[in-house]
Amino acid sequence: MKELQLFIGGKRRSAEGSRKFAKLDPYTGEKLCDVPAASATDAIAAADAAAAAFPGWAATKPAERRAILAKAADLVAARAQTLSGMVATEIGSPKPWGDFNCRLAAGMLREAAALAYSSIGETIPSDVPGSLSMAVRQPVGVILAIAPWNAPVILAVRSIAVPLVCGNTVVLKASEMAPQAQYLLGEIFEEAGLPPGVLNIVSCARDEAATVTEALIAHARVRRVNFTGSSHVGRAIAEVAGRHLKPALLELGGKAPFIVLPDADLEEAAHAASFGAFMNQGQICMSTDRIIVDRSISTAFVEKLAARASKLRVGNPSLPDTQIGALISQDAVRRMSDMVADAVSKGAVVKAGGNADGAIFSPTVVTGVTPKMRIYQEEIFGPIAAVVEVDTEEEAVRIANDTQYGLSAAVFGRDTARALRVAQQLETGMCHINGPTVHDEPQVPFGGVKDSGWGRFGGRAGVNEFTELRWMTIQTEPRHYPI
Repeated sequence: MKELQLFIGGKRRSAEGSRKFAKLDPYTGEKLCDVPAASATDAIAAADAAAAAFPGWAATKPAERRAILAKAADLVAARAQTLSGMVATEIGSPKPWGDFNCRLAAGMLREAAALAYSSIGETIPSDVPGSLSMAVRQPVGVILAIAPWNAPVILAVRSIAVPLVCGNTVVLKASEMAPQAQYLLGEIFEEAGLPPGVLNIVSCARDEAATVTEALIAHARVRRVNFTGSSHVGRAIAEVAGRHLKPALLELGGKAPFIVLPDADLEEAAHAASFGAFMNQGQICMSTDRIIVDRSISTAFVEKLAARASKLRVGNPSLPDTQIGALISQDAVRRMSDMVADAVSKGAVVKAGGNADGAIFSPTVVTGVTPKMRIYQEEIFGPIAAVVEVDTEEEAVRIANDTQYGLSAAVFGRDTARALRVAQQLETGMCHINGPTVHDEPQVPFGGVKDSGWGRFGGRAGVNEFTELRWMTIQTEPRHYPI
């Protein structure tokens, strides 16, 4: 048991009025720690500290920025057991999910470090004699990063690593559902040598989130916002950012379609669908939400998928052999039960799972899914695989695109030319042929379309998001003017 503290200007402090709230283990219900409940005043102090640190950090040599991020990567790897344990207790996921968080986060930091010397400009031909015309990228200032709970190490690191290497300073608004892991990142960056104020971390109570977030977006020195979370909250953040004319990078909800063509390797497809639907209890933005299967092979595919779902080891997330742990809250469990009940009442059939036990909801396969059911329309964000049967390739594409979301997708088929043709018609920011919908790497442009957000994290795309593009010229010889 411990009490966390805000991390502002390189110092730890309590929230205004010593306000705090308790973070509970979602599986046991036991108290894990007390979390500072920042006020708008605390948030402004964090943004002020980031603004004060910006000139010095922006002037830091690329070699120094690279070395600090590389050291942070080493420290994340060295503290992986601690971080992984925090992930398990804070969000109820088995340890392998925490381990994966640490591996990918360390990779993201190393990839960001490698970007320190990436090209940040180009020369542009000019019709003016003696004019050297250039497009250059410069850091923008203070970045507001808002990270969610479901992949707390990955998504916090993703929100801050590229902004930092580009010379920006950051205020990270930590998730109230996974604060320990995200506050530990502050210690890691401090130990890596990051100067005071370059990274600041605040947390707030859920009922204060809108007030604190708006205060941060409105701060005059905050120049960019990046947010990962639900489409509902993302839309609200975009509206506030729009009022203040501040760009917002948004990675939001998803309803990833998984198309199984008639010639697919059904064993491989079932394996990938099981991973995509049930990893981290289905609480991933890229989780496989609708499996669209050609009717000719549906029975065989569902049999294989249901068998896999039934064999997954479900239970206490702290046990080493557990594969499926707890959902984040009892509300989430009730929502899963309600979705399955709604589908069954409208003609669907449960082929595996469908049961709740405390904070656990068993991996579930539901067939006969139609547009009138909630699991067809809504983002599930839980361990339910909804199977829709189709008769043609065209119908599969139409149903895959029949959603307001557009984040990730997958297409399975041995004829890769045909699978690629199908993939090219899908309205998503990412698509994987003969691979799962859940897939991420540090160097790729990660993001969605439609209600899944806009902008891209990762690699060169991330550099573009967190720098300002400026046109600059140098006149190298006398110029003729008409007046």
